[in-house]
This record gives sequence, structure tokens and C-alpha cells, in this order.
Amino acid sequence: MRPRAAHHPYLMVAPTVLVLGLFFVYPLAVAGFESLHAWDLLTPRRYVGLANYQELARSGALGGAFGRTLGFGAVVVFFSVSLGLLLAILLNRPGRAYAALRASIFSAYVVSWVAVALLWMWILDADAGLLTRGLRAVGLPTTSWLGNPDAALWSVAGVTVWKITGYAMVVFLSGLQSIPRSLFEAAALDGAGPLSRFLHVTWPALRPTTAFVATTSLIMSFQAFDVIRVMTQGGPVRSTTLFVYAIYEEVFMNLRIGRASALVVVFFAVLVVLTLLNLWAFRVSSAGKAARA
Repeated sequence: MRPRAAHHPYLMVAPTVLVLGLFFVYPLAVAGFESLHAWDLLTPRRYVGLANYQELARSGALGGAFGRTLGFGAVVVFFSVSLGLLLAILLNRPGRAYAALRASIFSAYVVSWVAVALLWMWILDADAGLLTRGLRAVGLPTTSWLGNPDAALWSVAGVTVWKITGYAMVVFLSGLQSIPRSLFEAAALDGAGPLSRFLHVTWPALRPTTAFVATTSLIMSFQAFDVIRVMTQGGPVRSTTLFVYAIYEEVFMNLRIGRASALVVVFFAVLVVLTLLNLWAFRVSSAGKAARA
């Protein structure tokens, strides 16, 4: 159907553009402006140029937050995508029992981050937590899951994976159900087993879905704040201070608006670059697969 007038398509997208401009582009522009100033919310702004960026690089805060966030994101993306795909394949069956299992797994995603963090604080308690007592009962070693600098970040990553795996599963289920059954039947008639059907039918068809799930999971992992604030407050010894929590500390604890804004700008740039690299990698992989076929 052709639009009645040439400007009608622009009117239809105008509300979305307005919302994005008001709540995304404008705040980002303000952050870029503030990153060039020193301001503590109490005294007048003072223009300092790139001094905030130089101070972040010199202090090591930028590199530390980036390294922790990147490692955290890599773990969350890998396990949420892998577990989501596995669960989708296992539960892609008719029946009330499978529907109940799918609903129970997805329910973790719709529960608030605060509720999830409080639940897992009890499970991961170093003395009386369910995980600690279970490991002790079978004679396995335990640790202070949230108090040990070597374990805290990965414990929080595990909680994040537990929460968002249901989301990945539902998206993969949608992708699986869009694959024509005739492809699987043809592969079975040619003698392909379950593993061969997955490698040559299911996985190629799910590449776009995997790229979408990986990208959105990466963004969610980089935005982790509530779970850090409730479970560790960035500790112990800053081992769980991710990018978003570092921004929070600079604003609300240190009152350094300029440095916080510089972190926002760098964080946005890193997220854009990683997202583009992720999409490029899947595109190259898909092109190579198609060429070999």
C-alpha cells in the first residue's frame, strides 16, 4: 500500500525519533558536554577540556573497569547463549509439561533484579548458604562467594546468566519454530543423525537469531547495576566495580560529574564498537558458511 502523501512515512516514525532523541541522543550529548568540564554539583562548572579523560587513563580506573566489564560480559554472553540454545532444543516439544518448564525458566527473566539479587545472596552466603551447605555435604571445598575477590565477579556473572538465560531460550525457540520441518525431514531421509542435523540445518538457520541474542545479552551484561549494588556494592576491593557502577560511584559518591560523564562517553563508544564487531563476526561467519555450501 502506497502512502497517501510523501510526508506520511515521516509522520509515522516521528514519535519514535522524538523519544529516541529526547531520552537517548540528548542525554548522550549532555554527557559529552559535561565530560569537558569539572563540576561537583555545588560550585560553578569549569571547562577543563580532555582533562577528565586523561585523569581516567592515568588513574587506571578506566582500564580496570573496562577489563572487568569485558570479562564479565564475555562469560555472561557465552553461557547465556549456550544454555539458552540447549534449553530451546530440549524443550521445543508440544505438551503441558514442556510448556510449564519453559514458563518456569522464563519466569526468572521477568523477576526484578533486586529480588534475584536478594535470593542469590541467601544461596551464596559463605556460612549458611544453600550452595555452601550442599558443597560441604558432599565434601567439596567452598569459598566466600561474594567476599573473595577472585570469586565475587564470577559469582555475580553466574547470577546474571541464571536470570537472562530464559530470555535467550524464548528467542531461540522462536527461531527454531520458524525453521521449515521439511528441511529436517529431508536431512533425515539423507541419513543425517541428530548431531549432523544440528550442524547443517539448525545452526545455520539460527545464525541471525544467535547474533541477536548475543548482542542483546552483551548489552544487558554491560548494563548490570542492580545486582552489583545489592550483592557486592562494587567490592571486595573493587573486584566487581563494572562500568555502570563506576559511573554511579563518580556521580553519587564522589560528586565528580565530569569524570562520570567521561565514563559514560567511553562506555557508549565501547558498547557500539563491541556490538559492531559482534555483528560483523556473525556476518563473516555466515558468508563463509554460505560460500562453502
